[in-house]
Amino acid sequence: MDTYFISHGSPTLAIEDLPARHFLLDWGKIVAEKPKAILVISGHWDTSVPCVNVVSRNGTIYDFYGFPREMYQLQYNAPGAPDLAKRVKELLINSGFKTVREDPSRGLDHGAWVPLSLMYPKADIPVCQLSVQSKQNGEHHYKMGKALAPLKSEGVLIIGSGSATHNLRALRFDASSPAPWAQAFDNWLTEALINGRHDEINNFQEKAPSASMAHPYPDHFYPLHVALGAAGEGAKAELIHNSWSHGTLSYSSYSFKSNQ
Repeated sequence: MDTYFISHGSPTLAIEDLPARHFLLDWGKIVAEKPKAILVISGHWDTSVPCVNVVSRNGTIYDFYGFPREMYQLQYNAPGAPDLAKRVKELLINSGFKTVREDPSRGLDHGAWVPLSLMYPKADIPVCQLSVQSKQNGEHHYKMGKALAPLKSEGVLIIGSGSATHNLRALRFDASSPAPWAQAFDNWLTEALINGRHDEINNFQEKAPSASMAHPYPDHFYPLHVALGAAGEGAKAELIHNSWSHGTLSYSSYSFKSNQ
């Protein structure tokens, strides 16, 4: 099974009439086979060591403020995936990650439930969430993905959910086209992925143009490293969606097909 990186943008993606929303609503055209379970790595769960949520039923976390009331009425209470959580923990520990913690109460943050509510609106597929560690680097997250590669043959859909560019202080609500620095980073990302330059992706702070502007904090970029690592070296990347909002927020999303 291929792995994926989804740029989830603003929480209002769940209700706004945006190209990225329609892309996710048509997800069945991209992944026709229903997965047994879904593992989501979200940029909105940032911990010191890898953590998985081990629950029987996922709650909906409203980790945003000042949004339309409609947003707080949405629910995505998909079944939990405790067996998958244990399997993720096992794979990571066996690959050298010394500590992997379990969270017995955490539900799904909006980096998980907003895109999933469009991709799989019936909320009938078990979902497990895995955290990122923003104080670590891209290589750390790439290695996490490599450890999780066996899940692909076990019917698990691995989704990294973040943002191709993510600088909320630089949003331009009246913009009609992407800011040059954002476009430059987005172009570099697509080119590097399609040409298999994983080392550059893992060291994007030094290799990418305008990296510090595109990602002042790396939490929304590291889910891509996990999804890419799970596909493995030599994986074929494909840009499956590209659109923009607010001048600097890219919705570029990718599939990664393993060559193994």
